[in-house]
Amino acid sequence: METLEAVRARRSVKHFDPDYKMSADETALLIDTALYSPSSFNIQHWRIVNVTDPGLRAKVKDAAWGQAQVTDASLLFAICADLNASDKQPERYWQNAPAEVKDYLVPKLVEFYKNNATLKRDEAMRSVGIISQSLMLTAKGMGYDSCPMIGFEADKVEKLLNLPGDHVIGMLLAVGKAAQPPRPKGGFLPREEVVIENRWS
Repeated sequence: METLEAVRARRSVKHFDPDYKMSADETALLIDTALYSPSSFNIQHWRIVNVTDPGLRAKVKDAAWGQAQVTDASLLFAICADLNASDKQPERYWQNAPAEVKDYLVPKLVEFYKNNATLKRDEAMRSVGIISQSLMLTAKGMGYDSCPMIGFEADKVEKLLNLPGDHVIGMLLAVGKAAQPPRPKGGFLPREEVVIENRWS
């Protein structure tokens, strides 16, 4: 599927075929492709929890108010982020760069986020959003559907996943084969309302 078609065709699917299983190779292709997503200073804050255990999925479903896609979709990802990724061996984010580039950028990124918890969280959530969209569009390009979810009790899901204290969960993402066509797009705001030329008047 062409990129423009995938962007326009993607919908949030609520009903998945529970008997359809994506292969391990497809799952790897989906994740490996999404890992090309951009991130600030190439920090790659995202941490993708691939929830495969049926019992654990059932517990996550309870924490997600019984939404069927949690257990029915082929894949369930918890898209998380490391809030302190900028502090953890930052030289590895530029390990393949020329020495002069690495020597310039690594101290810059450390200084940029130093002692700024708000910026760290903002950046982590930006990274969650970027890689989640990459996963959804890649899935659509592969012939699959997806559903980004914020309808869950984050504290319960974090405990179920044993999320480290300096990590945060941004969303759940279900991926699989749709069991029925999604609803049409609800509607679009007029372009002149959402696109501002230069500045507000």
